[in-house]
Amino acid sequence: MGVQEDGVRKDGAREDGGQEHEAGQPAASRTGAPVWARKSSLVLIIAAMALAAFGSTTQTWLTVHLDPAQLGQAVSSQDGLQVQGSKAATTVTALALVALAGGLAASIAGRIARWIITAIIVLASAGIVTAAVTVMADPLAAAQGSIAAATGITGSSVQVSVSAFPALAVVAGVLLGLGALLIIPAGRYWKSRTKYDAAAAGTDGAPEGPADEIDSWDRLSRGDDPT
Repeated sequence: MGVQEDGVRKDGAREDGGQEHEAGQPAASRTGAPVWARKSSLVLIIAAMALAAFGSTTQTWLTVHLDPAQLGQAVSSQDGLQVQGSKAATTVTALALVALAGGLAASIAGRIARWIITAIIVLASAGIVTAAVTVMADPLAAAQGSIAAATGITGSSVQVSVSAFPALAVVAGVLLGLGALLIIPAGRYWKSRTKYDAAAAGTDGAPEGPADEIDSWDRLSRGDDPT
């Protein structure tokens, strides 16, 4: 009887311990990834900020007020010479497209590739902010190329007004960089791209079901024989 009672007590302790362990699990593991870590949400934020930075370059960043005699017939003397962001800060357009491509690639990339993509997007966002701040700090220097193309005169002292779009590019660049930094911690909640990546990460003991074409190519790239 004493042996049976001890066995019952041990079984009850195991059950209680298992229930306590389940109750002590983090909420994220029971309810899924938090909103900020969802792949769709994060990729949407990065894409939106990259498009915002790109879209700002299609608008007027600078307005150069010159002598109407210098502006010529092609430019309205009332509105002045309008300089788009793509001309005032050419790097912003290219870096925004790089960040957009990186955000989309992060959604299908593996763990190591996400680190590389994060670094690329962060560098691109830093370049966007730097270029936009440079334009706001010295708008005359940023407009010199457009002034020379419109009037044939360089180095002239003119009045240049700055619109709100360079500031919009700065805000978009900062939020873009912050969104990119969330890729690494959020990636822990994302499912592996292939069954073999999941097995390598220890989440699955063995792949379930037959390998598809993408899995086969992944194994071939690692030097394995999928057959």
